[in-house]
Amino acid sequence: MDRISLRIPFARLDQRAVLPTQGSAQAAGWDLYAVEETVVPKGSTVLISTGWATAIPEGWEGQIRCRSSLGKKGMIMPNGLGTIDSDYRGELKVLATWIGEGDTFTVNAGERVAQLLFAPVPLVHLVETTMEGLDRTERGDGGFGSSGKF
Repeated sequence: MDRISLRIPFARLDQRAVLPTQGSAQAAGWDLYAVEETVVPKGSTVLISTGWATAIPEGWEGQIRCRSSLGKKGMIMPNGLGTIDSDYRGELKVLATWIGEGDTFTVNAGERVAQLLFAPVPLVHLVETTMEGLDRTERGDGGFGSSGKF
């Protein structure tokens, strides 16, 4: 299978920054590392610095996702997924919330805190129509939660 190859420049903003790495050659994401120790108070949201800025190619986006090992402990990303647009040039930061056991969670300097994935962004054109102009489906207009029974 032919794979798309991307060349993405990263600019170091902090000398302590660790360049993102892949856990294996088949890994979909690139591990992002914390630049400094960060304490996340229970129920609070903080930004964790990575020390990097990047230039994602036009037509692509970056997706910052929670690492499952931290999610299992109780550190989550409150928005679920962070999007980095191709025209963003600021520091890559990880939004983190602590919901696990204990009053705080400490992220150590140099610790892997999230994963960065790259995904194509299609060129989309929105076209206004009426309800009659939409294809009919089996689910129809049943509303939120109408596709399954619990």
